[in-house]
Amino acid sequence: MTSTSRPRAVRAELETLTTEAFRPELAEIDRLPTLDIARLMNAEDATVAAAVAAGLPAIAAAIEDIAARMSRGGRLVYAGAGTAGRLGVLDASECPPTFNTDPAQVVGLIAGGPEAMVTSVEGAEDSRELARADLDALELRAGDTVVGVSASGRTPYAIGAVEHARARGALTVGLSCNAHSALAAAADHGIEIVVGPELLTGSTRLKAGTAQKLVLNMLSTITMIRLGKTYGNLMVDVRASNEKLRARSHRIVALATGAADEEIERALAATDGEVKNAVLTLLTGVDGPTAGRLLEESGGHLRAALAAAGG
Repeated sequence: MTSTSRPRAVRAELETLTTEAFRPELAEIDRLPTLDIARLMNAEDATVAAAVAAGLPAIAAAIEDIAARMSRGGRLVYAGAGTAGRLGVLDASECPPTFNTDPAQVVGLIAGGPEAMVTSVEGAEDSRELARADLDALELRAGDTVVGVSASGRTPYAIGAVEHARARGALTVGLSCNAHSALAAAADHGIEIVVGPELLTGSTRLKAGTAQKLVLNMLSTITMIRLGKTYGNLMVDVRASNEKLRARSHRIVALATGAADEEIERALAATDGEVKNAVLTLLTGVDGPTAGRLLEESGGHLRAALAAAGG
């Protein structure tokens, strides 16, 4: 394809995408009062949850497979460009403090590297080769999962990541906001959340970005629930790395056990601040080392450890 025909082909492709569609009824939005624009935008955002709801069966199927792989030591890797890549990096970076995961367990890759988090890296999203190189740098294994994220579903970086991962035997998920996308077709699990045309034509950081954030929240959060990172709806694997999280750890132990403040502080001190271990000691009376052993034997699942301890 020549240098002049390539841009024309891309323009023609974009014109077929729902996420790029022009809405003539909003052609004079810039002339409206600010409150009216805010109401329009809010009404648009209100439709996103319903679009995600339509994709729940596909989301749940992907989560089941992701959790199965991660339970055997596999990693979860997000790969995307621009807004999609930033959302993946954000979701990955929130897993260690929330679920006490190793930083290498959930990884976000963005086309162009860390610099692309705050500025555009020209041409990075158009490179399938860059995606392959980024995954090779992680020493991708067959037990891992790669989630390609792209609002359009046509971004070469995301598609390249999924294709390369699938060739290596890894589980693949393609998350896009257009139906019949190339990204979904390339993956083991295709998740297509069709939110429709944006308030600003082609600005997929809006509804499409919101939809992707919701789905990524589900992929990581429900996977971690399946892996035993919670006890009920309590974040018992939270990492107490600052004053706020230390206070949260104390409160979680209180909610799980009903113990008095002094008992909780003693239990946390005896278990090096590990919430699960502290809960186990308080509910069953075992000591700190025994709590650690029971949790290790149960694969980190607090309910299973409680049952083993007779709690």
